[in-house]
Amino acid sequence: MKMLLLAPLTLLAACGGAEGVANLQGNGAAAPPPGEPDNRIECRPAGAAAFGRACTVDEAMTARVRVLTIRKADGGFRRLLLTNDGNFVAADGAQPAHTNQLRDGQFEVEIGGDRFRFELARDAGPANAVNAQ
Repeated sequence: MKMLLLAPLTLLAACGGAEGVANLQGNGAAAPPPGEPDNRIECRPAGAAAFGRACTVDEAMTARVRVLTIRKADGGFRRLLLTNDGNFVAADGAQPAHTNQLRDGQFEVEIGGDRFRFELARDAGPANAVNAQ
């Protein structure tokens, strides 16, 4: 009977694991196929020593704001709102987003120790297109 109870746990342990992460190209986010847009951005998840192109960003537009979903290499994600006045706001959760302007159109957003770098497109107006770097 004990053997039957442990069998599902053994199967779960065999799924995924570090091999999946090791197969990703570069530093955590796989490069897109040739000809496809590259949605990777520089990020430094909490506890990481340096920035790397290890996160991806997906965008969706609502009537009032652009919603950015940032996916980290560890499977976690953060959602940000880019408002019409150009501010980044945490879309959900109890941790606020803190924004710093770095240089020409580049911003660094910090939430809960995770840091993400974005570049705003110059021709999109104050609050539109975010470019992956």
